[in-house]
Amino acid sequence: MVLGAHLRRLRESRGISRERAGEAIRASQSKISRLELGRTGFKPRDIVDLCALYGVTDEAERATLLDLARQANMPGWWHEYADVTPSWFEPYLGLEQAASVIRMYEVQFVPGLLQTPDYARAVIELGHTAEVERRLELRMRRQEILRRPHPPHLWTVIDEAALRRPIGGRAVMVTQLRHLIDMCGPAHVTIQLMPLQSAGHAAAGGPVTLLRMPEHHLPDVVYLEQLTSALYPDRREDLDHYRDILNRLATQAAPPDATPSLLHDILRDL
Repeated sequence: MVLGAHLRRLRESRGISRERAGEAIRASQSKISRLELGRTGFKPRDIVDLCALYGVTDEAERATLLDLARQANMPGWWHEYADVTPSWFEPYLGLEQAASVIRMYEVQFVPGLLQTPDYARAVIELGHTAEVERRLELRMRRQEILRRPHPPHLWTVIDEAALRRPIGGRAVMVTQLRHLIDMCGPAHVTIQLMPLQSAGHAAAGGPVTLLRMPEHHLPDVVYLEQLTSALYPDRREDLDHYRDILNRLATQAAPPDATPSLLHDILRDL
């Protein structure tokens, strides 16, 4: 994403269209768009050709761009799980690992980054009968980002209905709810609940995730997961729309300091 954003600035500063840039690397303008958004890998030859088109003659700058391309093409740890990872989910895994802020709304399940092993296993078994342990291992490894020395800020709004759905049975839900109570403590985790009595809210359509990168010049990334695919809308108006939805949800949900008490109420009802 860093490399793609740098190449986009170079292209725009020269007044060169995506179509012309695509021709320079024997590709379509849609591939240039994917490259600039960091959604696909870079070939060294493409970097060399784009540098020539954009008039990058400084050898140090060219070497830096080529080095970034090599780093971008290095597989992350999650590639070990390619056999159980859909192609549409793999980009999200890399983005999640790189994000400085992860904002989400969940309507059906506890967010994956906050799931206990038994709850996660029960969720996985709802949709899969094979490689359950491998899928569980991947989900648990994802959670390690919250235990880093400098973790991302996870800010999630969870629909109360998801917490009253007995995934895995009562014992599993009791442990899961207690874990959520514990996770209300760290400063880098914000958990809010959307009460059942809420008549309606901004994200009635389904779950939403927004990822913010530490490099401030990079755009936010929106991730919309579906049953067998996912969308990554990247138009500015779409990003603004989903950012507004998450902001409105945060004001419509119960405040974060009320979350432990609400979770204890749900525990008593189990």
